[in-house]
Amino acid sequence: MTDLVKRLVPDELWTLFRRVVQPTQVIRPQGGGRQRAGDRECLAAIIFVATSGCTWRQLPPVFDPAWPTVYRRFGQWSRERVWARLHRLVLDELGARGELDWSRCAIDSVSVRAVKGLLTGPNPTDRGKAGSKIHLITDRNGVPLSLGISGANMHDSQGLEPLVRGIPPIRSRRGPRRRRPAKLYADKGYNYDHLRRWLRKRGIRHRIARKGIESSQRLGRHRWVVERTVSWLAGCRRLHRRYEREAEHFLAFVGIAAALICQRRLIE
Repeated sequence: MTDLVKRLVPDELWTLFRRVVQPTQVIRPQGGGRQRAGDRECLAAIIFVATSGCTWRQLPPVFDPAWPTVYRRFGQWSRERVWARLHRLVLDELGARGELDWSRCAIDSVSVRAVKGLLTGPNPTDRGKAGSKIHLITDRNGVPLSLGISGANMHDSQGLEPLVRGIPPIRSRRGPRRRRPAKLYADKGYNYDHLRRWLRKRGIRHRIARKGIESSQRLGRHRWVVERTVSWLAGCRRLHRRYEREAEHFLAFVGIAAALICQRRLIE
């Protein structure tokens, strides 16, 4: 195993990944054939594509599996929702250590230009060019708790309810699992009374900026953490522009980026 593979997939991340994906044994009654490519090498190659932004065909030869093998394994794991399960597993580890702060969460979105594929739409902030949007909720420290994608023409307010519902039940240091923040911060894009009523009904206090009344700078003192997480997502260069035709593949790269952000917090 090369040093690059160990650097991209450290032992801590590999241990968590093995709890999500069990080893696969290929038994050929007739014998012979090529040995199945290792999961750790394929995972390292997928992370390399996600972080470097290169195409599948540009995978360097230092990775033992060929690019078609890595792409097939990526598609298989994406269909099996491996990345979402890995993200949730890392969140459970953080929650068990008391590293998650539910007292104040924030919601936001970011648009990226898209070449083609499902869940794309004309971006009103980019002269109507096709694009997709990434929605996310973070805790007080900027750890991503819930993620989603949509077309760039979808209004931010329409993503609040699915994102809040999408927060998984996460372990706590003491007591039962938790999935609801105590307070949610949002900008003026979420300034709707029905969203405020929906949050109050679920016992979530809200702090949503009101148009013409409150300054965005004042609310930004608490919302800067989610904007920082957006910049962390940009560290996954595959998310700078959407090239994936399949929406689940684009969502997979978002999940990989979120899992890596949480995993870095786990080893700090």
